[in-house]
This record gives sequence, structure tokens and C-alpha cells, in this order.
Amino acid sequence: MTDKELIKQAREGSNQAFEQIIKKYESQVAATVIGMLGKCDAADDVGQEVFIRFHKSMNRFREDSALGTYLTRIAINLSLNELQRRKRRLSFFLKPEENGIVEPSNNPHDAIALNERQGIVQNAILKLEPKFRAVIVLRLIEGYSSEETAGMLNIPMGTVLSRLSRAQKKLKEKLTPFIEEEV
Repeated sequence: MTDKELIKQAREGSNQAFEQIIKKYESQVAATVIGMLGKCDAADDVGQEVFIRFHKSMNRFREDSALGTYLTRIAINLSLNELQRRKRRLSFFLKPEENGIVEPSNNPHDAIALNERQGIVQNAILKLEPKFRAVIVLRLIEGYSSEETAGMLNIPMGTVLSRLSRAQKKLKEKLTPFIEEEV
């Protein structure tokens, strides 16, 4: 069933259609939110809130953009709101131990090293200003084009390219000491 058909049925009150929308897009929304906030309880809450907001605003969805793009935009906005709340509470950054993502490996030492590298990279991304982080997450992690990223963030494409360049330079500065340690 297409997104258009699912939305039509969900608008008519079909819970099953709405559940299919959630199943189809939950991993995309989760990747965006975790990319913005890190792996934490707040990321789970924001991910759920994305679908709650969509459900409430479903009748206003004009379908002039893809549903995945629309949900990603909601995820980015809610993630930015969460970051503002964190900033106000003066606890902006996650504790490093909350960031661990371990890929399966036959060698436990490889798994530990991979986990450490992922944590270092994720911490570096999380320390970027939200405007730079959003571009990094959408372009490099989620794989959206510069044009799609500009549309989701409601900024000119030149601004996307500029922020991407500046964010990459900032990440390189933050990560260079770790790269030199491994060499």
C-alpha cells in the first residue's frame, strides 16, 4: 500500500493504517533523533512524539513532500526543542556511557575498539551546534541530498553547503587527536 493510501485510510480513522505508517518509518525517525540527541531516554520520547504530532496534524499534511521527509522534519524540530530544554537545564551533553553502540564482532577487542570509536564520533557530533549537527545528520548519516536537507531545514541550499563544510572542519578538529593516537 502506498503512503498516500495509508494516509487516506488513517485520516478516515484506520488505526491499522496508522500503525503501518509507524512500522514503515520508525527506524528512519529513530536514526534522525538518535543522530541529533544521542542514544538516551529522551530520544525514545522524541521518537514517539514525532508520530503523536503527525497523528494530530495528519489532516494538515498536504502531500507536497514525501511522508518520510515530513516525518524527518518533525523529528528534527522536536530534537532541536529537546536540545533547547537541555541547554536551559545546563545539562546539554550526554554522559559518554549513554552513547555506546556495539556492533557484533567475533573478537571482543574489535567490538570494544569499535564501540569506543563510535562513541568518540557520536560525542563529537553531539558537541556541534544544533544547526551544524542537523546538517551532518541529514546529509552524512541519513544520506539526504543537499536540496532535500535545505527543504527539511527550511534554509537555502547554499547555507546547507556552508554549514556542512564548517561542520566537517569542526569535526576534523575534534577528531584529529583521536586519529593521531591510533596511527
